[in-house]
Amino acid sequence: MPPDSISSPQSGLTRRIGDAICTVPVAWRGPLAQLAAAILVIGLIAAREWGEMAHQWWNIDTYNHILLVPFIAIWLVWPKADELAQIAPRPAPVGLALVAAAFGLWFAGRLTGINLIAHAGAVGAVQGAIVAVLGVRIAVLLALPLGFLAFLVPFGDEIIPVLQAITAKMAIALTQFSGVPARIDGIFIDTPAGLFIVAEECSGVKFLVAMITLAVLVSFTRFKSWSRRALFMLASVIVPVLANGVRAWGTIYIAQFAGVEFAAGFDHIIYGWVFFAIVVTILLAAAWRFFECEPEEYGYRTSELEGFAWIARFDTSSASGVVILAAIVAIGLAAALVGAIAAPAGLA
Repeated sequence: MPPDSISSPQSGLTRRIGDAICTVPVAWRGPLAQLAAAILVIGLIAAREWGEMAHQWWNIDTYNHILLVPFIAIWLVWPKADELAQIAPRPAPVGLALVAAAFGLWFAGRLTGINLIAHAGAVGAVQGAIVAVLGVRIAVLLALPLGFLAFLVPFGDEIIPVLQAITAKMAIALTQFSGVPARIDGIFIDTPAGLFIVAEECSGVKFLVAMITLAVLVSFTRFKSWSRRALFMLASVIVPVLANGVRAWGTIYIAQFAGVEFAAGFDHIIYGWVFFAIVVTILLAAAWRFFECEPEEYGYRTSELEGFAWIARFDTSSASGVVILAAIVAIGLAAALVGAIAAPAGLA
């Protein structure tokens, strides 16, 4: 075999990577490299927060769905590829204000020990960097995937006590209505079959936060009117909460006749993703006939952006991407320096 016909897997991979780079418009190559550098810097500065979030995504089942968020965001960008190719990124200094505000939020979270705030700041800094490096016009075109990144922030623990109380009240009401004598004390429900507790894992928070994430995706890819979006979002909050109350009652009711062990096993099966799938199916089936558009039709078109005068005002900046990148690095390092100074003083 001639020497020039031999190729290693590595050389083939190199060629494929090179081909992929060549398909990226020339006007986009520099800005994308600058954006990657900005995200790397932000990731290093807020490494503790990104590490904490990654741990929650992977190890806490309430947040396992967040592992899909980056892939969903990429999927949302894909239909806009042709339109993005028609626009050259134009750095927007206004994005630096977003980066600064996000780092301020990050520092406030570190200062107060409130992880939710610190995590929101870390994610917000990335969102601000995208606006700063790529420009306002592109940020508006990609408003949905850009905003969807906010779901990288794990949230929901804060409402667990409220959900426990709601579930307990629904369960006791349905239990008594079904003829089973029962008493309630907070989140404890005493019945002839035994004492039941609405534990944190039974609060329904896992499915509620996942449902909210899905509801935002469906609302903005399948509806155009804000009224229908609002109604679907409202239903996506109310239905899972009500369904969880019914599930808790069902477990208690079954235990009265089949025993606590059988009811607990049945609940363990139903309370998995089967329960979530049933709720999602009901909601989507009810909303299906009211869908107004296909997913790839979401958001604005490039031609529509021309009618927004305020976007044109932001496009007048002559700042280079390198300057914007340097400013992002400076803002991040300043926030890290203030944090380092505050920590020894016992403020963080």
